[in-house]
Amino acid sequence: MNYSEAIKELRKKLILTQAEFAELLGVSFQSINRWERGKHEPTIKVKRKLAIYFKEYGIEVN
Repeated sequence: MNYSEAIKELRKKLILTQAEFAELLGVSFQSINRWERGKHEPTIKVKRKLAIYFKEYGIEVN
């Protein structure tokens, strides 16, 4: 699963809107939107935060 799909899947498992998910990660709503559409990838700092959630919710990222 790529980052775009993984982020969308995680957000749905957490039952959060893009705005709520952005607040949780400390980024803007626009960042979440771009990541989910595959326009950009998260920074290394955010990828570290996401890795914890991915592991907890059993989401594999390639």
